Amino acid sequence: MPATVNILSRQPSLLNPILAEIRDQELQRDRLRFRRNIERAGEIFAYEISKALAYVDSDVSTPLGTAKVAVLKEQPLIASILRAGLPLHQGLLNYFDQADNSFISAYRKHEGDADHFEVEIEYLSSPPVEGRTVILCDPMLATGSSMVLAYRALLSRGRPAHTHVVSVIASEQGLRFALEQLPANVTLWLGAVDPELTARAYIVPGLGDAGDLAFGAKD
Repeated sequence: MPATVNILSRQPSLLNPILAEIRDQELQRDRLRFRRNIERAGEIFAYEISKALAYVDSDVSTPLGTAKVAVLKEQPLIASILRAGLPLHQGLLNYFDQADNSFISAYRKHEGDADHFEVEIEYLSSPPVEGRTVILCDPMLATGSSMVLAYRALLSRGRPAHTHVVSVIASEQGLRFALEQLPANVTLWLGAVDPELTARAYIVPGLGDAGDLAFGAKD
């Protein structure tokens, strides 16, 4: 059984006008606004994911009595792929504000040809993930390689009970690859799925390089 897929832009949602701003090349010139919009998208993803989590009843003392409130049974662990994943991570963390956190460094290793590269995992900082609910985020699911390799890197710290993969924009090719490589106990949460992937692995129409737009160009 393949992983489950939820594409939020295919239903009425406040995510859609945020996606419009994230894609807009004029608005992208404002890095602060771009980062905040990615963060806002993370908050919406967090709300949607929260509906799929387990809850327990808790008694809360008020000034006038006791209220029974459903609270999260356990906090998820939020993992992001550096550096582009940081604003999305913050948006998720704004809602799951007691969550543990993991950070994964992945990069494109080019061998002389700008159009050909391998994705390599360089660094992982994570608490144990055995039996936990993990939210793994990266704003772009282009080829899908970075996300799959990041998921496999997390397995070195244990096997999660369930993993929610979050991307603002995916390519059809990247989505297919993720579905082929990820197990059934994974749910993908995507803002939109675009049809094309260039030879240099940029999503079209996409939005450009999310890391550069958020933090500036790199060498």
